[in-house]
Amino acid sequence: QVQLVESGGGLVQPGGSLRLSCAASGFTFSNYAMSWYRQDPGKERELVAAISSAGGRTNYADSVKGRFTISRDNAKNMVYLQMNSLKSEDTAVYYCNARLFKASMWGQGTQVSVSS
Repeated sequence: QVQLVESGGGLVQPGGSLRLSCAASGFTFSNYAMSWYRQDPGKERELVAAISSAGGRTNYADSVKGRFTISRDNAKNMVYLQMNSLKSEDTAVYYCNARLFKASMWGQGTQVSVSS
């Protein structure tokens, strides 16, 4: 059974940090590019960060460059998103995505709320 399970979301003050985790199972994780997306109610889902299957290439949305870092551990079937210097506009549900050619899988999402 294919599963992506996100964790690590929560409420944090502006300027704070969170680390999101995504545990993958049921497929050959190391073959898949992994990404984090986020979606605020009433807005489209947007790409936050992506990492290649071997982890050698990453890319980020301009809004998070220099603050967020995506990483993966293929031995543990895990992908992470380290989020620093959080801003109120980072508030959203964050989703983990696995992609290989036309195959795309999503987790259930984890809520991140940035508020004082």
